Order: sequence, then C-alpha cells, then structure tokens
Amino acid sequence: MAIAKETKSEIINKYKQSDSDTGSAPVQIALLTEKINELTEHLKTHKRDKHSRRGLISLVGKRRKMIKYMERTAEPKETVKLLKELGLD
Repeated sequence: MAIAKETKSEIINKYKQSDSDTGSAPVQIALLTEKINELTEHLKTHKRDKHSRRGLISLVGKRRKMIKYMERTAEPKETVKLLKELGLD
C-alpha cells in the first residue's frame, strides 16, 4: 500500500520547512499518518490480513518515536500544532 504521488507531494508541500525539505520530522509524521489511515481502511474490509496488521503496528511505533523526537528537539508549540492538524491530539 503506497501513497499516491499526488497525495504525497501535497503532504510534503504542506508540512515542509524549506524548499528542499522532504525528511524533517513533521513531514515524516504526516506521511506516516497518511499510510496508517490507508492501512486502517484496508483492514476494515480485510479483517484477516495479518501481514498488513503487523505493518500497521510497525508504522504506529515509528510515528510514536518520531513524535517523541519532535517533542524533544522542536518547539513544544510546533509539536502541539502538528498533532492537532493531523487529528492526533
């Protein structure tokens, strides 16, 4: 399950911090959130897909680690703002 190119570029453009930014913490968290949402929808219809469920759990763990990293390194207001925009508060 890959994110469509258009969706991915929209997310990167929305959360990037500079013109050439594609890998900062906010961008990565937003992309992981999109993947998690897609996998969650997939698993609603394919309840027995254990491999995708395992991948989903892995992505949630990665996102949690990135959020903790952002909380440690970035301004607290930026982290709170990002989480509210993504619906993760």
